[in-house]
Amino acid sequence: MAQPIQNITVSAPGFYGLNTQDSPVGLDPAFASVADNCVIDKQGRIGTRKGYSYVTTNGNTVLGSSRGIEAGIEFTDRSGDVFAVSAGNLKLFSGYETLVDITPAAYTPTGNNWKLVSFNNHIYMAQRQHVPLVGSDESGTFVLETHTAHTHSTGAMPQANEILAAYGRIWAADIVDNKYTVYWSDLLNGSGWTGGSSGSIDLTTVWPTGFDEVVALAAHNGFLIIFGKRSILIYSGAESPSSMVLADVVAGVGCVARDSVVATGTDLLFLSDQGVRSFARTIQEKSMPMRDISRNVRSDIIELVHQQNNAIKAVYSANEAFYLLSFPDSNIVYCFDMRTPLQDGSHRVTTWTGMNPLNFHVTLDALLYIGGTDGIALYTGFRDNGISYQQRYFSNPLDFGTSTNLKFLKKFNLTVVGGGGTQATLNWGYDYSTDYSKQVFTFGSSAIAEYGVSEYGIGEYTASVLINTPKVNASGSGTVVTVGIEAQIDGAGVSIQKIDIHALLGRTI
Repeated sequence: MAQPIQNITVSAPGFYGLNTQDSPVGLDPAFASVADNCVIDKQGRIGTRKGYSYVTTNGNTVLGSSRGIEAGIEFTDRSGDVFAVSAGNLKLFSGYETLVDITPAAYTPTGNNWKLVSFNNHIYMAQRQHVPLVGSDESGTFVLETHTAHTHSTGAMPQANEILAAYGRIWAADIVDNKYTVYWSDLLNGSGWTGGSSGSIDLTTVWPTGFDEVVALAAHNGFLIIFGKRSILIYSGAESPSSMVLADVVAGVGCVARDSVVATGTDLLFLSDQGVRSFARTIQEKSMPMRDISRNVRSDIIELVHQQNNAIKAVYSANEAFYLLSFPDSNIVYCFDMRTPLQDGSHRVTTWTGMNPLNFHVTLDALLYIGGTDGIALYTGFRDNGISYQQRYFSNPLDFGTSTNLKFLKKFNLTVVGGGGTQATLNWGYDYSTDYSKQVFTFGSSAIAEYGVSEYGIGEYTASVLINTPKVNASGSGTVVTVGIEAQIDGAGVSIQKIDIHALLGRTI
């Protein structure tokens, strides 16, 4: 016998982010099956990522048909002068708005996968099988030159693929014919590679799983962290490297992408062949490698790793509270919300598409810059270089606690924050089918402060925050229901607060 119409509420849909790892049957409705071009906003809702706007005006001229800007850093010297250095089209550039070629004379790069670090009033740049570069404005003008030509250079800086500025030195590793030695410069002199307290350490006998190779270096809590492909070495006493001691090792977990290693202030995040890992968690739980922050999308990420030919890039933004991991050959970015972990230690994750960043860097004033095809862009606003983009949220199949009853949907009442004038499409389907019924509607534009509290009406979106409550009639029936919202973002962001579903519960199947 048919039951009365009931109201079924999905509060904070997608609050737990994506989950493509577990079976969708009976999965918590707080997980999403699709959360594209989304972030978890400050109030814990699925919201719109920001867009990007190119600040570079001459990108087409200097970058030609190349991939674009593939590496970058902002450097502030002791006098407070700020310099942006970037790489693309087998050249080195200074500036943001106008890219000025500063490639040293007679120097011909064969790649753009530079590692750039700032140390002691200089920029150091390294890339495998390239003479390292040093940049400074000691002469009054910023100059980029080879290490061998630099005034303070002694000895030959290794032609390493990885460098690190930490504990008063430059550290270098991953040379084409030597992936097991870590080198360090003289104290407070990143250009001094012979004499003084410069030196090196051979790791051949300390790898816990036999032979391994250095992929990345990091500094954390007074330790030098050496990431191999299949293991991690932790050295204490790195302030005096000639006497530093192997303090710990992690076997079976390593790093597969140099630029995935990012410091968050309290932790290190890195990409392993098992997904994105927390260094602190790895040390605490060496016997439990399955517990990683990407647990809910692990298989997807592992598959993407094997599809990449170009470098995987990552960044952490404290201001935005996310860790971004870009797979450029697949044109997808995974965005991990770093505010609060879920109960299993993983983090809420969403995806971004259509942006295709080639690298990232964050400035001292917390701006996030993105290297792209046409130069350097700023993460800002709600358009992608002036063009609209689509935000998509889809639930996992919902049975509303009664897996055997038919559900006859009658109406959807949505509560959405923001999105004034945004066109959206509500999708619904039954019994795992992707043949969705659709209804197009437009969010209203009447300004209302959220919950009547004025602080919610400023800052989060480009316009005043709105409360939209569109109502959409529904049809059809099935035992499980999938709901999706697609919004065409064109200047205003959208956050999904709540979905109320009026449904008639029918007979038991």
